[in-house]
Amino acid sequence: MRSLMWFRSDLRLTDNPALTAAVTSGDHGTVAVFVCCSEQWLEHDWGAPKVDFLLRNLEDLSRRLELIGVPLLVLQADFFAEVPSVLLEVAREHDCEALFFNREYEVNERRRDEGVSRHVGGAGLEVLAFDDQAIIEPSALRTTQGTFYTVFTPFYRSWVRSLEESGIPELEPSPGSRRELPCQPSPVPTEIEGFAPAKGRFDGWKAGEEAARRRLERFLEERAQQYPESRDVPSQEATSSLSPYLALGVISARTCLWDAAEANKGQVTGGEKGLAGWIRQLVWREFYRHVLVGYPRVSMNRAFKVETERIAWRRDEEGFQAWSEGRTGVPFVDAGMRQLRETGWMHNRLRMVTAMFLTKDLLIDWRWGERFFMQQLVDGDLANNNGGWQWAASTGTDAAPYFRIFNPWTQGRRYDPDGEFIRRWVPELAGIAPSALHDPKQLADALPAKPDYPHPVVNHASARVRALEAFQATR
Repeated sequence: MRSLMWFRSDLRLTDNPALTAAVTSGDHGTVAVFVCCSEQWLEHDWGAPKVDFLLRNLEDLSRRLELIGVPLLVLQADFFAEVPSVLLEVAREHDCEALFFNREYEVNERRRDEGVSRHVGGAGLEVLAFDDQAIIEPSALRTTQGTFYTVFTPFYRSWVRSLEESGIPELEPSPGSRRELPCQPSPVPTEIEGFAPAKGRFDGWKAGEEAARRRLERFLEERAQQYPESRDVPSQEATSSLSPYLALGVISARTCLWDAAEANKGQVTGGEKGLAGWIRQLVWREFYRHVLVGYPRVSMNRAFKVETERIAWRRDEEGFQAWSEGRTGVPFVDAGMRQLRETGWMHNRLRMVTAMFLTKDLLIDWRWGERFFMQQLVDGDLANNNGGWQWAASTGTDAAPYFRIFNPWTQGRRYDPDGEFIRRWVPELAGIAPSALHDPKQLADALPAKPDYPHPVVNHASARVRALEAFQATR
């Protein structure tokens, strides 16, 4: 039998259930395919940073696959609706008898996969789907009432109990060398029409499985012990920064867990505080995928808390532009937004602070910010991005209570007290004393008569009252 492997958000050879099964079953060879759906990606708010990283990882994947005798065909389709026909055509052209793929959980992706299974399976091919994105399959954990969890802590406890009972899922072995290529691989495009080429701006994210593993190893060896104390300090490289690789499946969450647990002497909880804390962050990623499956409306531009759909968000185009450009007059917020625009990535503490500033201080709909982030992020991922935005906006599962509103000035004072991060990304404030960077009155006095840096677009105290009133009106 010749098998067809369909890659999506699983761009690796190591610990790839569908690929291992495809190569093992394909005694007459395996053909791999990736379908670029540019118009669909635009509708899903993908941006140039993610597409650039995707293409560079496809290039690395293609080289690795060729070494084991599997050619990668990179094809084009505008929308997901065209994918079933594209895959069936490839299967017929190369005499493939079975299609293998790893499941995706977003609504449109699930509908696409169901369409592929019907179309390809209806033509007589075997279709085999595997769970891969999460350490524990998203629908496997339920409350005692049989419902999906909506609060993280009980989910975390259930997740830990499951691993204690069954152990960490084994990693799939990398496929070994096979016979000669069934066909020649196709060239991997360097850019996709509809996305502004990045022109090397995001090369700081090295592509490929080896780069992901080296980043994981460095984190576990050099930074994990200080993780609890340093993870919220954006001027330090204290986090793993693996999110872009996890978003595209260049490394698996199972691999991350295995390596972290091994470094923690086999423990998932307890042991080294930093390692256990980082593993807990992996479970947050699991939780948001669990929510995506259990409550599909969060994939459809809807708030999880239905009553929050009644919030009277402000349509403040000018405020949104100031926020998106890093020109709000609040240094800590602006530094985070400029980091995002320049690098395609933002420190997690700043993701929370900037999101809460938009939704609470400016009272602008969280969906505006969610979309903007997706268009900018190299690690754009619907489950994580939506989960984070709805947490900040107090509209989601396990969300911050509506009355918990970060003060962006005190956040800066706490996590960037010397202004090191602010000065890096807001150079026009280089000569301002640290105390003034975290106090609007001092900052106003320190700025020249015609400053390059704007005065704050909003008074935090007044904005907080306005946000509380808006939320209370829906209760």
